Amino acid sequence: MEILAYADRAVDLVNTDLPGAAGDRLRSEQDLRRLLPPGWTVSRAAAEDGLRELRAVRPRLRRIFEQAAAGNSRTAVLGVNKLLGDFPASLSISDHDDDGWHMHLADVDCGPARHYVTGAALGLAYTIAQRGADRLGVCQAAPCRAVFVDTTTNTSRRYCSDRCATRANVAAYRARKRAAVS
Repeated sequence: MEILAYADRAVDLVNTDLPGAAGDRLRSEQDLRRLLPPGWTVSRAAAEDGLRELRAVRPRLRRIFEQAAAGNSRTAVLGVNKLLGDFPASLSISDHDDDGWHMHLADVDCGPARHYVTGAALGLAYTIAQRGADRLGVCQAAPCRAVFVDTTTNTSRRYCSDRCATRANVAAYRARKRAAVS
């Protein structure tokens, strides 16, 4: 188990609904199945319940990223701690693949959505504890509001993707050119 990778679950969930974008990408059972890790099986009833639960927790996760990106690490940590209380992690040690002992989220019968959010909360907590709250970011390219976890060595990431970075750099270049002409 790469605990830091579990923070990507939070990123993926939050980014299913970007303000000002094409709309919510977590509206159907198929959307839920695309979000969950490969190999997870979900009944129709669990998918319906899961959609409601994931959509309800999504704004909480977004606020954590926004608070961290704004430099309010204490508020972000309080949000993560609240999530950990609401979605407690149950861990186990396994060597199922003969690669040695490693950690797993225990397969407790809590439903796929709760299991997903538990991993997301654990990943955010571990990221903040090991690397700092400043590793959680919100894309600075207007109008994008996607969130990300900065894994650079110098904590320099400002954009969610190369596409947004290029778009922002081109816009800044064009603005400088217009200012020089004026």
